[in-house]
Formats: sequence, C-alpha cells, structure tokens
Amino acid sequence: MLRQALLGLSQVEAIKTASTRLPITRPVVERFIAGEHTADALTVTGQLVAAGLRVTIDHLGEYTTTIDQADATTVAYLDLLAALGEAGLAPHAEVSLKLSAVGQSLGRDGASVALENARMISIAARTAGTTVTLDMEDHTTTDSTLAVLRELRQDFPDTGAVIQAYLHRSEADCRDLAVAGSRVRLCKGAYREPGSVAFTERQAIDKAYVRCAKVLMAGDGYPMLATHDPRLIAIGADLAQRFGRSKDDFEFQMLHGIRPTEQLRLTNAGHRMRVYLPYGQDWYGYMVRRMTEKPANLGLFVKSLTSRR
Repeated sequence: MLRQALLGLSQVEAIKTASTRLPITRPVVERFIAGEHTADALTVTGQLVAAGLRVTIDHLGEYTTTIDQADATTVAYLDLLAALGEAGLAPHAEVSLKLSAVGQSLGRDGASVALENARMISIAARTAGTTVTLDMEDHTTTDSTLAVLRELRQDFPDTGAVIQAYLHRSEADCRDLAVAGSRVRLCKGAYREPGSVAFTERQAIDKAYVRCAKVLMAGDGYPMLATHDPRLIAIGADLAQRFGRSKDDFEFQMLHGIRPTEQLRLTNAGHRMRVYLPYGQDWYGYMVRRMTEKPANLGLFVKSLTSRR
C-alpha cells in the first residue's frame, strides 16, 4: 500500500514543484541530478570530464505509456548526442538508455518500437563519436532487452550491456556476453525482485557479484564494474590484476553524487572511472521510484549525503 502510494505521488507535478523549493530537498536534487535540460547535462558533464572522469548520461523517463512519449525521449537523446559532439565531449561521454523509455512497455509491439528508436539513437551516437549502453530494468524485461542488444550489435557492436548480479541467471548471461568487443556493466541490481528469480540477502548478492565479475574479467570483453562498495571495488581491482588486465582494459562506474572523493581517488590512481549522470524533467519520479523499488537505495542516498568519501 505504501509503495503504491509513493509511486502515485511520483506522478504529482505539484509535489515535485514543492520539493524543488524546500531547502532540505534542493541540495539533494542538485547533488544527484544534473538538471532538467540538455544544457544542464552538458555543463555537469564538462565539469566531470575536466576532472578526469568519464560519463554516461541517462535522460530520465521510463515506462512510457504512449508512442508520443517514446518519440519525445528519442528526440531528447538525439539532441543530447548532437550537443555532446558539438561540445567535443563525445570521446569521454556516452549515453545510457532504458528501453522502457523508448517504447518497450507499449504492449505487443513495444520491443520493435524500442528497437527502432534505439537504432536511431545508436546512429546519432556513432555520428557524434560515442556509444550507447542499454540499461537493464526489472527481470521481466531481461530477455527482451538482451534480444534488442543482439539486434543492435549486428550494426553497432560497441553497444554496451548491463547485467544485474543478483538475478540467478546473471552468471550464465555474463558468460554469454564475455566476448571480444563486448562492453558489459555489472551492477548489483536496483529493483525489488522475488526470491524465485533473484538473491535477496546482501551477502548472497555480494557473492553473486564477485562470481559475475570473475567471469567478465576472465573473458575477452570489457568489464565495467558499477559499485560503490569499497570491498567490491578492491576485489574488482584484484581480479583485474589476477587476469592480467591493465587499468585501460576495464573501468569502474558510480552514480553522480555518491562517493565523489572515491571517484577522484580511482581516477588519480590511473583507473578508468565513469559517472552515471541522470538528467531530465522526470527526476522526481526517478528518485521516488528508486526509493520504492528497493529500500536499500534509500540508505545509499542518505548515507551519501553524510559522507564525501
């Protein structure tokens, strides 16, 4: 009941507007979200790149319910990629794309709509000189997302994949994806999933993450370790050494605003460090959904507000 109520509030524009005016919430929003417009994303991206960081940009908006919404999100990505190219930021900044934002959730034809929109975005990315990574969402979309990935990689082999370690299937998916030229982002998993398809205890999730990381490090692809966990970061660096990878042959990734000092430490130590940077007018819905989908997300954001490490 509470979850549904919160998700309902995420759609209320008046509450979103009030949130931006509260002195408590404004710094929170500004810390984790680049802003609402392309210019905001470019400004923050430029700052991060100047500090030696790489960036992946997410235009917020997911679970679109109409073709018009999917088309609008696609146009926003096309505008963003053109702007990245013009600003000279494309070599250091790619985009992350949720297929549900470009039509995947539109019923029977959703997958084909999402594929065509993702193809247009991939063409724009190649023109700008950068790449696209397909975000992974809840487990019901995994097969569809991987199918779209396979189609896109026929023409755009550098399209990135995302694997959520907590799903029981993920170790096998990592084996399938750990091939030459394959970029794979490994994260713990951000959605509330049932025990029938996912590990739910922290220790089990961490162990699953390490197993998946070993598969990716041992493979021929390019692992992208998305984690804020100091222990998993250390394990990831050790695994890279064990499997003979240079610091240019894998990367770490973290959310914008979380552990920024650690992001710079890794960069200064010679590692590739990429920041996941969300922007767009749906920032309020994005933050509420992340909190309701998995309670641990709330703890992560709250903890980050009290620590700059």
